[in-house]
Amino acid sequence: MKFNDFNAAQVRIARPTDQFDDVIDFYKNGLGLTEIERFKGNSGYEGIILGLPDVNCHLEFTRHVDGSPCPAPTKDNLLVFYITDEEEINKVVNRLNGMGYEEVEPENEYWKEKGVTIEDPDGWRVVLMNRSYD
Repeated sequence: MKFNDFNAAQVRIARPTDQFDDVIDFYKNGLGLTEIERFKGNSGYEGIILGLPDVNCHLEFTRHVDGSPCPAPTKDNLLVFYITDEEEINKVVNRLNGMGYEEVEPENEYWKEKGVTIEDPDGWRVVLMNRSYD
């Protein structure tokens, strides 16, 4: 990824969770992200790195032996996936619904025009948006 004054090989968003297994289930089995790596024993931490195939953008979830609380921020802090095929969005939404995750009302109406918003086990919101910035 080329930025104004440097090149980044990858981007990773990392966060702790006290619902490690549920969060992995949501993102890996619900959203369908690919497991890239798991790690354990790093100063009491264990974690998982998930990503999209052939894309250098990753999510990392960790937990610590002493606990890893991660309260959700506002309802407008979002992780947005741009998906151009509406059938693919419906497939993911149906899978998440079957796992007990229902659509929630977005804080900003913009996300409802072409998207579906669902909360993960920690209350963080994910938007599946039917458009692209190509």
